[in-house]
Formats: sequence, C-alpha cells, structure tokens
Amino acid sequence: MTEAVIRKKPGMASVKDMPILQDGPPPGGFPPVRYARRIPNKGPSAMAIFLAAFGVFSYGMYQVGQGNKIRRALKEEKYAARRAILPLLQAEEDERFVKEWKKYLEYEAEIMKDVPGWKVGENVYNSGRWMPPATGELRPDVW
Repeated sequence: MTEAVIRKKPGMASVKDMPILQDGPPPGGFPPVRYARRIPNKGPSAMAIFLAAFGVFSYGMYQVGQGNKIRRALKEEKYAARRAILPLLQAEEDERFVKEWKKYLEYEAEIMKDVPGWKVGENVYNSGRWMPPATGELRPDVW
C-alpha cells in the first residue's frame, strides 16, 4: 500500500508531498510532573508502635510478678513443711546416732582392752565440748 492510500490523499507521488503533522500537547496542556518524593503513609505511627510495645512489656512484667508471687508461695509452703518435719527427722537421726555410738564404744572397748589406763568413750582432744562426727556415720573400720 502506498502513502496515498493510507493518508487518503490522492495524487501524492512522494513522501515529501505529505503535509507535516506534528504531535502537540493535549488541549489544556499536560498535567504537572511530580518530582517530589511522596511516601504514602501506611501502617501505624511511631507513637502507636511505642504505646503498643509499652503495653505488651507492661503486661509481661505483670505476668512475671504474678509468677513470682506463686513461686514464692510454693517455696514458703515447702519450707514450712520442712520446718514441721524437722523435729521428727532430728529425733530419728539422734536415735540412729546413739545406736551407732554404742556399737562404736563396744568396738573401742574390744580393741583397747589390753591398753592400761584407757577409758572407753573419753574424748582424746580434751576440748570440753561434745562434737558429733562430721561424717554422719560411725564407721570404725575406716578409723
């Protein structure tokens, strides 16, 4: 197809014969070009984020405080139970100690029967104070 058919202008022999058509602005002109940076305001503000974080932190600290109260009450209950049973445990330990001490004295008397002037059960340290053995067991075989 020739330019004459496309432009519907009969008799055009050359492109140079075509009328000059130039694009121009639309009626009323182009809209202004936005060159400034405009960031859309999406999401919560800084103050809203701060208040939300402060609220969550406050609630968490409240829960920690409540847990501490419960833990403190349980610990106090455990200590009260230990204080209540302590005399019974001490009595049992004293009874066990007396039995072991009697066994030890019998063993000492048997071993030291040939030593003149030996008194069974007498403290060799002469400190004047009675001290129970630190081991918790009276085991003559170790001594």
